[in-house]
Amino acid sequence: MISLDRIIEAHKKIAPYVNYTPLIYSNFLSQNRTVKLKLESLQITGSFKLRGAMNKLLSLSEEQKTRGVIAVSTGNHGKGVAYASSLLGIKSTIYMSSMVPQYRKEAIESLGAKVEIIGSNSDEADLHAREVSKKENIILIHPFDDEDIIAGQGTVGLEMLKEFPEVDTVIIPTSGGGLIGGIALALKLQKPSVKVIAVSMERGPSMYESLKHGKPVDVEELETLADCLGGSIGLDNQYTFNIAKEIIDDFVLVDEDKIAEGIRLNFLEHRLVTEGAAATSVMVVKNHLSSHLGKNIICLICGGNIESKLFTKIIS
Repeated sequence: MISLDRIIEAHKKIAPYVNYTPLIYSNFLSQNRTVKLKLESLQITGSFKLRGAMNKLLSLSEEQKTRGVIAVSTGNHGKGVAYASSLLGIKSTIYMSSMVPQYRKEAIESLGAKVEIIGSNSDEADLHAREVSKKENIILIHPFDDEDIIAGQGTVGLEMLKEFPEVDTVIIPTSGGGLIGGIALALKLQKPSVKVIAVSMERGPSMYESLKHGKPVDVEELETLADCLGGSIGLDNQYTFNIAKEIIDDFVLVDEDKIAEGIRLNFLEHRLVTEGAAATSVMVVKNHLSSHLGKNIICLICGGNIESKLFTKIIS
């Protein structure tokens, strides 16, 4: 397990480079309870991923930085690595599958990274990146299964507890487990009574299926409005599966209609533009999808990177 001190140290390291994001009150969701939203959608690159990427890059040696870095991404991790790399003067290449929307590729290129499309899904892109990393001795920045990445994402949890010490429940969109692992450790190492609820989409929830089977398993990567939550946790998963197994108190799945409803809810009630993954947490509260809901709840709004055409279609 990653120590609280390591997460606190990560927060100090990345503070000059990232936004300390707002925690806002949700009048709409606060019926006989207090519900607040942690807005990582207002992070510099539009998602929490910048925190872990920056922490990892700052931990590299000068020799490693000189060689450059590579990453595999469905969008947000790539943006985080690209932005952090350009800020620190490090060359970066991001590998993406053909499933990733064109606008995400262009967004990463605009931040200074080279983008290569490899394979038809994230697993194929990941396999290629691992081969390149080994062959050319270049650091592969993993999107979640890395201690520095997990500690970086855990800095969100430090901010949650500092701003809202009464919190008893946090709801976190979950894919590979780096985000929920880091936040849960930051919270539970200070306040063990906090309930941690994972939420994902019904279409291909890798961590959910892995926890159900008691070991990392592959799932088919399907099209979903919560596309940032897609992909496998990896059969060779070293960190996030074991952390998730220890710290998740409940795991909720939401269907595509609820994800669309969450996107609309965030816009109409909170005036927030959110991607599909970030719409899942509010639906757990709205529809009482977990028996672990307490009186002081934080929903993580993990990102706001949604294509304008898709967003307009959903809203209208």
